[in-house]
Amino acid sequence: MTEHQKFSDEVQKASKQSLDNSTRSYQEVTKGVQAVTAEMTGYSKKTFEDATRTFEQLLGVKSFEQAVEIQSQYAKKAFEAHIAQMTKLGEMYTDMVRNAFKPFEQTFSK
Repeated sequence: MTEHQKFSDEVQKASKQSLDNSTRSYQEVTKGVQAVTAEMTGYSKKTFEDATRTFEQLLGVKSFEQAVEIQSQYAKKAFEAHIAQMTKLGEMYTDMVRNAFKPFEQTFSK
């Protein structure tokens, strides 16, 4: 085998490996985006249901103090849920990026 053939084989092998890595990386990003979308859809639905429930409670209040209490409870719960959701999404994005780069890490570690 000549030097030219060896070089050509190495280029072909590297090109195939690069394409395979890119494909696996793209698949991981796609799975990650789908998971984030599903998570956000569920969170949005729950948030809407909580807001609707709170509004219904406010319609039946007998005093200003009761309205303030209901609104305060809702605000506290909504804030805590939002912080928890943003933390979860941050972890999901971190995992997605980590998984997307795994095929390339394996290549570069060789």
